[in-house]
Amino acid sequence: MAPTAVEKLLALLFWAAVGLLFAVFRVLSRPNAAAPVRKLPPVANPLLLLSATQLAKKIRRREVSSVEVVQAYIDRIQDVNPLINAVIKDRFDAALQEAAQVDKLIEEETDGEEVLEDRLPLLGVPLSVKSSYAFQGMPFTSGLRSRSGVVASVDAPPLTLLKKAGAIPLVTTNTSELCMWLESHNHLHGITNNPYDLERIPGGSSGGEGSLLGAAGSVIGVGSDIGGSIRIPAFFNGIFGHKTTSAKGVVSSENQYPPSSGRHKEYLSLGPMCRYAEDLKPMLKIMAGPNAHMLSLNASVDLKKLRFFTIPHDSGSVWTNAVSEELMEVQRKVVERLEADLGVRVQEVCFPELSHSFQIWDTYMRLPDDEGNPPTSFSKLMGEPGRPAWPAWELLKRTVGKSDHTVAAIGLGLMEWTEASAPSQSTVQMKERLQKKVDELLGTDGVFLYPSHPRVAPRHHHPLFRPFDFAYTGILNTLGLSVTQCPLGLGEEGLPLGVQVVAGRLQDHLSLEVALFLEKAFGGWREPGSPATNADGAEQAS
Repeated sequence: MAPTAVEKLLALLFWAAVGLLFAVFRVLSRPNAAAPVRKLPPVANPLLLLSATQLAKKIRRREVSSVEVVQAYIDRIQDVNPLINAVIKDRFDAALQEAAQVDKLIEEETDGEEVLEDRLPLLGVPLSVKSSYAFQGMPFTSGLRSRSGVVASVDAPPLTLLKKAGAIPLVTTNTSELCMWLESHNHLHGITNNPYDLERIPGGSSGGEGSLLGAAGSVIGVGSDIGGSIRIPAFFNGIFGHKTTSAKGVVSSENQYPPSSGRHKEYLSLGPMCRYAEDLKPMLKIMAGPNAHMLSLNASVDLKKLRFFTIPHDSGSVWTNAVSEELMEVQRKVVERLEADLGVRVQEVCFPELSHSFQIWDTYMRLPDDEGNPPTSFSKLMGEPGRPAWPAWELLKRTVGKSDHTVAAIGLGLMEWTEASAPSQSTVQMKERLQKKVDELLGTDGVFLYPSHPRVAPRHHHPLFRPFDFAYTGILNTLGLSVTQCPLGLGEEGLPLGVQVVAGRLQDHLSLEVALFLEKAFGGWREPGSPATNADGAEQAS
């Protein structure tokens, strides 16, 4: 049923009220200087500081057992999860049994280490899984209260492939409600915290993954991304994340919830999240399965022969915050390191169309598929498995604490009512112009740097007041590009800095190679509580 004029007015008033409350909320949400600051315990077990690639090698060589590695991560999760609330459910007993079977297999193996590596490259390595992936026997809720009793009966294809490669899943992790918000908060599993500052958000929708990885409670994980849901949590939690080229079927999106509809499969990407850059490519090869060849992951890359560009901001959108000086400075430092270490020239470019990134993303997310089927409305998803939710009624219920839905989800439902039924042709034409410019710029040997977000991780609930800042990531989904999110040390507040490294369609191997370079240049993941770093990766004097 189409919304009435009154309902549309209510939707507009909702967002106007949110804006007016911003100043009050900022005052009320200021941290109490007298309150004790809660911090994560330091990493004590050195096994937690090795990449998945290194762990797998040690396990194959019997230098450490899979049981020891799995137990180390179980211990760490039990230490940190009460503080970050990233885990929905664990399977620790089953994982230890699987680890014991791995150790027995290695003891009996007669074909040699290389054969084992080729057949089972992640043998015995722990893995965390975003709860929007179907994971047999585990909750399959995507943060929706009406799905509280839903348990997956199968594994999503990428998870099946990772398990076949020897990985051992330990936990499933929290998301935003229905995976469509920057903050991993829902009324079924609660709110997830950022490990670098528990008063801040870990991002969304793969926020549970990002938080657990940043806290050293996981070494590798899997996420999904239709507007930044891998890259924003990777940025806020100081880890690596890769948005695979947006192309139907490169990494299967089957058995995900919510399911894709409309043209969403063209923009949805599944990919790896991890603390160490060397794990990105092996994980992506496994997750892509028979389609891995499409991404040229085995091609050698000479960084000195690539063409590099930098785009420092979105040309001044009225919808987004301006990029902070701290993030602009660290991007300039990346440019300096590329030029100094590789002898390349990094050219600054500007695309005025980027100032309309949100409108472009929003327009294309609402387009029907080739058969004319529109995407499933957010209000319908909110109400499943029953009738569609009525956001105006849910808003009234929320004022007295009776709604099953978060304010963010209700706001998204209301926003649907204010949108035009037909896409703006001027926006479509603008996207086509931008697509042509970007494709010509990148070709098959170009890479550009672009801010991950206008600010470092904000405090809890603050995205409600600037809901469109995700446009810095969302536009790259609409353009179908491959993107690797790279950490660049910690800033003045001890929060992760970072940048997006963007390559052309099906040129994922280029941004992944740049990620390896940036990890060496800037130090990669830093343990929460580490000293802040200068923009070139060196520790600041305290």
